[in-house]
Amino acid sequence: MGWSEHVVVRDGVRLVCRDWGGPGQPVILLHGLAGHAGEWDALAGSLCSRYRVVAVDQRGHGASERHPQDVSRAAHVADVVAVAGQLALRRPVLVGQSLGGHTAMLTAAAHPALVRALVLVEAGPGGPNPNAPEDIGRWLDSWPTPFPSREEAAAFLGGGPVGAGWAAGLEEREDGWWPRFDRDVMVRSLAENARRSFRHEWGQVACPTLVVLAQAGIIPAREADEMLRQRPATLSMSVPGTSHDLHLEQPEILHIALSDFLEGLT
Repeated sequence: MGWSEHVVVRDGVRLVCRDWGGPGQPVILLHGLAGHAGEWDALAGSLCSRYRVVAVDQRGHGASERHPQDVSRAAHVADVVAVAGQLALRRPVLVGQSLGGHTAMLTAAAHPALVRALVLVEAGPGGPNPNAPEDIGRWLDSWPTPFPSREEAAAFLGGGPVGAGWAAGLEEREDGWWPRFDRDVMVRSLAENARRSFRHEWGQVACPTLVVLAQAGIIPAREADEMLRQRPATLSMSVPGTSHDLHLEQPEILHIALSDFLEGLT
């Protein structure tokens, strides 16, 4: 089954969604910083036989508005609410990786009546992390753009399924392959996470929650432990042999974990 494109417009900002269709419980998939909706293709293709699956190019990313003025956490949350409303996704399960998981968490905290359940993939309340914007900016500056080919981009971006997943988000221009995002927009998007933790918001989440962490991910063990102390009913798992982009490395394992979690909701 393939996907169709839907465009949601909120406050003049264009948000492009990959709608995989499907029956049953709606599921909204949110990628991480500098990512794109296509990262979820393998998982979405597996889930859509039983669930209504929509993957979103978030503001500043992919086919969506590239230079939004507002890249606040609140703006990202409002975008999720708009997607759910305009596409008639009643009480969706929110699944997010990295910063997309952070957005999903904040949406669940702020709109408890909207969200049926929450799945965080390599994501948590985090912060404060004052070095994050500079670190991300330096990493993006290291990309030798334009890449001569998608294959060379994939090799630079880690090779294997991770490199291929990142390279799939590039666009071809006359002089080569370029990211479909603006470096400074990415840096600005981390401003709030650099300043403070969002542990209070994590504590406000009331819906069933699954946290999926990588064995060699970016969530420190102490943060994961604190998350479970604060919300002991949270289901959690660690996937051996994976890193931060575990949704690209092991989509089959993530599909099994998500399917079991979603079936448990009913």
